[in-house]
Amino acid sequence: MSDVTVPVFPESVSDGTLVAWRRHAGEAVARGEILADIETDKVVFEVPAPADGTLTEIVVPAGSTVLSGQLIAKLGAAPAREKQSPSRVAVGATAPVAPAPSTAKPELPAAIMPAAEKLMRERGLGLADVTGSGKDGRVLKEDVLRVLAGRETAAARPKPAAPPPVASPPAPATKAPAREEGGEERPERRVAMSRLRARIAERLVEAQHTAAILTTFNEVNMQPVMALRKRYQERFEQEHGVRLGFMSFFVKASIEALRRFPEVNASIDGSDVIYHGFFDIGIAVSSPRGLVVPILRDADQLSMAQIEAQIKDFGQKAQEGKLAIEDITGGTFSISNGGVFGSLMSTPILNPPQSAILGMHKIQERPIAENGEVVIRPMMYLALSYDHRLVDGREAVQFLVAIKELLEDPAGMLLEM
Repeated sequence: MSDVTVPVFPESVSDGTLVAWRRHAGEAVARGEILADIETDKVVFEVPAPADGTLTEIVVPAGSTVLSGQLIAKLGAAPAREKQSPSRVAVGATAPVAPAPSTAKPELPAAIMPAAEKLMRERGLGLADVTGSGKDGRVLKEDVLRVLAGRETAAARPKPAAPPPVASPPAPATKAPAREEGGEERPERRVAMSRLRARIAERLVEAQHTAAILTTFNEVNMQPVMALRKRYQERFEQEHGVRLGFMSFFVKASIEALRRFPEVNASIDGSDVIYHGFFDIGIAVSSPRGLVVPILRDADQLSMAQIEAQIKDFGQKAQEGKLAIEDITGGTFSISNGGVFGSLMSTPILNPPQSAILGMHKIQERPIAENGEVVIRPMMYLALSYDHRLVDGREAVQFLVAIKELLEDPAGMLLEM
């Protein structure tokens, strides 16, 4: 008999919610196979089987709050294999040849992310209805939404017209029947808020209540960056195996601006100001569970290729629920790109205890004045939200102007000129 326990949580995590069991009592499991998912306010922990065996008892049902190291299930011995006894055949008789028993393992159902499984249960979908697009066939929330959208589209298609009815005398006019009580015309659902969503809400309210948040705006001509990117995109990808995106340019520009204005890279701790001598840049990425901000550690020591590779890795981990606590803990400055969703302008909210966050937006061609002439350029609005308790307006404006100037002369920035 083996015990299945909750993984040891980091000190910053007090408890979690056992959101789903992937195996049922009585099923045989292999060592390392994922049995359950536990959601905390930061990440989702997977609970592996400690040994080969049979899941004899589920001690804690899905939906329960669990603590670090808590017993949640028990494993028994693996089921013994039945031996096949040879059939007796009469002398001179011909015995029918039976198909040999298959020794192949039955194919296990694809892993399902907690958000996807919850949505499937709510909408009555089974594994046969959804094809997973995640790693190793993992079912993501987007896969479920795709199926639901397809069903809604099919339901909305006009049905073939029925043959016209035989003419009959007109019936006397009657009032339309009143809507029956409990009808489906105004549906609504009540679901429990996920731990991550609750934590996001808590931190956003905390930032609004504890920091003096102000936002300053500017715009940047993205043509120089786009031209440089277009010129070297193919060679960059061949050399480094990763695409050259815009985010690495913004990370590099932010680091240089943070060097010039160290208070933007600082934080308040009680009555003290902590000036950080390193640059841990948080990059906001979306996931099926909500917005998460993994950290580029010592970003000033990373090349453009390393920055792009880490951001790509963070994006994949976020979609698969694989981000670890250390991936999203800390950070001295954050960057959020609402432009990928089409946002033209927004005011990002601080990620406490950081004192500033940079908001990127959609690149849009606009007429601007250049050397006394009106020209069309790909422009992006930039927003810097900052804590006015620590950062003065002058420094905030100059910080954002520095980022603008660095991006409009990317060659000089990368050559450190």
